[in-house]
Amino acid sequence: MDFRVFILAISTITVGLVELIVGGILPVIADDLNVTIGTAGQLITIYALIFAIAGPVLLSLTAKVERKKLYLLTISVFIAGNIMTYFSPTFTFVMIARIITSMSAALLIVLSLTITARIVDAPHRAKALGYIIMGISSSLVLGVPLGILITNAFGWRSVFLGIAVLSIGSFILISIFLEKVPTGEVQPLSVQIKSLANKKIVFAHLATMFMLAGHYTVYAYLTPFLEMNFNLNQYWISICYFLFGIAAVGGGALGGNLANWIGSKKSILVIIGAFALILFILPYSIFSFPFFIVILMFWGTLSWALAPPQQDYIIETDPATSDIHQSLNNSALQVGIAMGSGIGGLVLGYTDSVKNMPIVGAGVVVIAFICAVVSLSMVTGKARRTKETQVDYR
Repeated sequence: MDFRVFILAISTITVGLVELIVGGILPVIADDLNVTIGTAGQLITIYALIFAIAGPVLLSLTAKVERKKLYLLTISVFIAGNIMTYFSPTFTFVMIARIITSMSAALLIVLSLTITARIVDAPHRAKALGYIIMGISSSLVLGVPLGILITNAFGWRSVFLGIAVLSIGSFILISIFLEKVPTGEVQPLSVQIKSLANKKIVFAHLATMFMLAGHYTVYAYLTPFLEMNFNLNQYWISICYFLFGIAAVGGGALGGNLANWIGSKKSILVIIGAFALILFILPYSIFSFPFFIVILMFWGTLSWALAPPQQDYIIETDPATSDIHQSLNNSALQVGIAMGSGIGGLVLGYTDSVKNMPIVGAGVVVIAFICAVVSLSMVTGKARRTKETQVDYR
């Protein structure tokens, strides 16, 4: 595998840490900034919303900027945002810093994906994208325990200073090892907006959104699920999260390798179908904790396996607008995270129980499967015209 792909993957790990790392240290942040925990929780909400919107918009506005130059400029802004967080005296300043880091992180993530797609040959593209997704997933699932560990040792502000330092290392590696990457075919903003008329890709985005929504319907409430069904203490709950995280890190690589083996289209259906089945089985696995751990590991692995074949499928379907659609797919992912947490909250509010929440999550993933089938069954405009020409010829 191209060494530059690993450098970009390392960079995405650093960038991805910022989003959910505050989840485990909200009480500490709230106490230090004299706000409620609910108010501090807005740091996560505003980040996800800005991320979802900023990626496609910034990608369009910077379409004519050489990719390496843009990457280095954006990571500089990201570093500045984290340093601002470290020195912020009030909650308002922290919120402004979160907006800055969210906007820059959104662009950095999509740049990592699009640059990887361009520097790697097509036969190895899905596998290479899998490493980038592995970097994103590892940062999201391991960020919470890492944030708690660093905060307990050095204080919550040191978390963001550490991310800034790691980002400086990424800046150096990118500047040394990555050559200039041309912008490629630049599409006007109007054309990129019109690309949303491509229902084949829109349904692919919906598949991503509902897949993550089904996942976070359960994952957002994993702690009470473990407490209710196994009476686990914080030590064992941390172990469960760690095992899930390790499995999720490997999920990106699994998705990429599976796409290289059987193709992106078949991989999408296999992964989403298997994911729905695992969530359905989850509540029936609680009779045995070791068996539950096995199912948990499968759940973690599949939770981030979809992204590589999905990104590769998007590139194959509409190469001209693939950059903007890769960004939109990440936005769909963020919306799915927010949607899933909301669905889980509604289920908890109406039933006052998390026992059957995986069944609800499985149902949401079934919607993702249907969206994927619809997308895959549609014929692209080019293929349709070719077919019509053949019919007329006959």
